[in-house]
Amino acid sequence: MDVINFLSGTLLIILHSVILSSAALQPYDLLYDNAIDAFHRGDYENVVRYMEGALSSFAELRRTKVQCRLKCKDLHRFDANPFSDLKFFDVILRRASCLNECTEGKLGPQSMHKVSDDVIQDFNRRIPYNYLQMAYIKLMKLDEAASAAHTYFQANPEHVEMGRNLEQYKSLKGVDPKLFIDREARPHQKAFAEGVKLYEQGQYWQAIPFFEEALSQYYKADVECRALCEGPQRFVEQDHMLYRYSLYELISDHYTQVLHCEHECVRDLATRPGRLSPMENYLPLHYDYLQFAYFKESRLEEALACARAYLLFHAGDEFMTENVEYYRETLGRDVSAREEAEIYFKRHQQELELLTVGSQNMGLEYTEGTYWSSSGGREDANRIPSSTDGWMEYVPITERRNTTVTVVQELREGGPLLYDKVKLVQNSEALNGTQRVLLDDVISPDECVQLKGLAHAVTIAGDGYRGKMSPHTPNEKFEGATVLKTLQFGYEGRVSLQSARLFYDVSEKARKIVESYFMLNSTLHFSYTHLVCRTAITGQQDHRNDLSHPIHADNCLLDPEANECWKEPPAYTSRDYSALLYLNGDFEGGEFIFTEMDAKTVTARVKPRCGRMVGFSSGGENPHGVRAVTKGQRCAVALWFTLDPLFRELERLQADEVVEALDRMVQFDSEHQINPKDEL
Repeated sequence: MDVINFLSGTLLIILHSVILSSAALQPYDLLYDNAIDAFHRGDYENVVRYMEGALSSFAELRRTKVQCRLKCKDLHRFDANPFSDLKFFDVILRRASCLNECTEGKLGPQSMHKVSDDVIQDFNRRIPYNYLQMAYIKLMKLDEAASAAHTYFQANPEHVEMGRNLEQYKSLKGVDPKLFIDREARPHQKAFAEGVKLYEQGQYWQAIPFFEEALSQYYKADVECRALCEGPQRFVEQDHMLYRYSLYELISDHYTQVLHCEHECVRDLATRPGRLSPMENYLPLHYDYLQFAYFKESRLEEALACARAYLLFHAGDEFMTENVEYYRETLGRDVSAREEAEIYFKRHQQELELLTVGSQNMGLEYTEGTYWSSSGGREDANRIPSSTDGWMEYVPITERRNTTVTVVQELREGGPLLYDKVKLVQNSEALNGTQRVLLDDVISPDECVQLKGLAHAVTIAGDGYRGKMSPHTPNEKFEGATVLKTLQFGYEGRVSLQSARLFYDVSEKARKIVESYFMLNSTLHFSYTHLVCRTAITGQQDHRNDLSHPIHADNCLLDPEANECWKEPPAYTSRDYSALLYLNGDFEGGEFIFTEMDAKTVTARVKPRCGRMVGFSSGGENPHGVRAVTKGQRCAVALWFTLDPLFRELERLQADEVVEALDRMVQFDSEHQINPKDEL
């Protein structure tokens, strides 16, 4: 039997190796993880090797998904005549088979490329380029470092340290200015920016090819964006198969989610890296610029077609209507709007109709977003399109669906603190804001030590964080755990069950204090609870100017340039209140700060110490962040709460059940000689 088990195990290892070696593409999250490990070892050659490989793998995975989905859609079309259910599902099944064969033929098993949301977010935020620029500096490859730094900074303009690095690169001799390029630049945006620059210099004949290229690349990017929407969809707060049993309801709900994603591609394509809101009136502006550029080059037929295209998005626009009349009178005939614009706009209108029906099927109300916000009139005699300030000035869309920050009604504070030893240090007025409070002695020094040890013990026991880099800065490592995880490990004997229970009790104590102090009329529920420690990495703290946790709001997407906070996914929009309970203060840096919506003006500072807790409402009224931890380790219990019971944390409910079971066992243990482990 031992021989058989050994052979079986060996065969599995060989099979796994064959699968990995036969795959056309290595998983980018594995390469990313290897790069980070190499970074912490100081192995900068391998940082570059693995990180560049991860970026290449990430791009190739995206390309393969797009190519395979478009290929299979083209091979298996819905053009059967006469139409029937069997023919419809024949296309569906064959597309699925085609897609699976195409994808796995290029990538290997698709399960290898399932990546966590945290890693996906890192790549979307261009975090790999931060590691790359530091590795290239260590290797004295300044040209490559400059390129990586510039690419990262385009998506992270608030990163003070990177901005200073770029200035230093520009001042160095031997660094080619042409290398300050965005390696992730989107072709349609790049071409549009070049066109605007030439246009504003009066070089209309040179601007036209760039605007035309921008449109061509835009519609190509739109096709790719839509193809990427055909992946798995998430049905928030619901196990979809449990609440929908009908085949057609399932198809309707899933397709509605896909269609909504496709419909929103217009916003994605108009959004610059590092921005939360799209460029105002982005696609129509292409036709606006082109109509006047063609006019200046005496190409009135093309000018009229572009003006007609603009009016598809802004029917009845006074100034463009005047332009159309002028072109028609001069030409002596009419010209239709550009074909690609007509097709695009017609499809957009059809999608709106379907989204309305699909949303109603899901019990939701769909409201069309403001996709093309008119930029106003052409006030000069030549009817020049209104300026976008050279594309470099950011102008957000001002009307958006469900994006206003919800103001907490009947804001109150000053309620009882419930526990005798808890002390009020500062209220909202002292902290220069609203719905803010600073408390001391929420827990004792002994409890601080116990919880800090718990975070480390869970990491040693094998929790998922494993002391990896912080998700917000490569200059810190972090480790942590959730309440349920610590209780599970405590039950298994891998950490102290007493400490795990303390974590549970302390978080409940914090919840009660926040609920009582802010005098809430309804129960405050847990949304997420996290015990986390951040540790400064030795040797990486010199001249550090970044933040341990960038300025943000907890339930909306902070947009400092627009001075807005958009309450929409991926923000955790259901969160209403937040709290941070500190476990120590024996470290350097790590100061908690509140700011204005500009993410720059600091309104209040909090120096962490054992037992100190800061609580606040989670919206755009309370942007906050954490200054860099430059020496030592900073530990805290982070808590987020919701007033909506539908958004209660599932893990917390499970933790409640575990604690109730343990309490029952302890109660009867002495009388019945019950071993809790046997009972569970």
